[in-house]
Amino acid sequence: MHGTSRQQPRGESPSGKKGRVVNAPVSPSDLWRSRLYVPNYRIREAARYAGLSSQTVAKWHTRPGANRRSTLSTKEKGAALSYLQLIEVAVVSSFRKSGVTLKKIRAAREYLSKQLEEEFPFAAYRFKTDGKELWMDYAQFEASAGDKTLLAASQGGQLAWSDIIGRLHEFDYENDRDLAIRWHVAGRDQNVIIDPKIQFGAPSVEGVATWAFKGRWEAGEDLDDIAEDFGLPNSDVLAALRFEGIDASGGRRARN
Repeated sequence: MHGTSRQQPRGESPSGKKGRVVNAPVSPSDLWRSRLYVPNYRIREAARYAGLSSQTVAKWHTRPGANRRSTLSTKEKGAALSYLQLIEVAVVSSFRKSGVTLKKIRAAREYLSKQLEEEFPFAAYRFKTDGKELWMDYAQFEASAGDKTLLAASQGGQLAWSDIIGRLHEFDYENDRDLAIRWHVAGRDQNVIIDPKIQFGAPSVEGVATWAFKGRWEAGEDLDDIAEDFGLPNSDVLAALRFEGIDASGGRRARN
């Protein structure tokens, strides 16, 4: 899904809420940041990328009742998700796979949204999890805190020290802002990524959108020819096709 972005005011999202994501003046090399809020991802696409059902992703963005909060930011029914919303879906999916309850995920997001005035905190900060709570490096807020000081976001900001809590390894972050700027959507061992600077945020391999590999394969081209044309090893083409739901490892007869 593609769209044309409208430049947002500095430091504000389309909702008008301030945050850290686009606070800095925009230079030509940072124009990609204007795409962070553009609704480019359909619910079913976000669900497939995160290994969830469409119903689950839609439910996370729906307020359950007047006195209850949604898991993620609310949106109009049927509306597409922005890059930042997509990353939040991916992060919450990782939390759930690690065993963190939705109740604690909601508590953490509400705490961070209020304390940090951040509309998309799960996309803008690095997290760790022990399978029970959500933790953040306190050094993200206080440089003197040290690497071992952790903030328990799901417990209203309690502090602790730990060496054993695991990081979420699917994401690359900007060093100066801690914005999740790249999602290794098929895992670290594959070259399939989602990066708002590349192919307008479409899943890609070495700068080529995965749908382009799928189109060439479905047009009847052989694996070797596709790889040669793009200057890539066969393994990268196979990874792109596999991400698009095609098993080409056995040749054309293995095509789905």
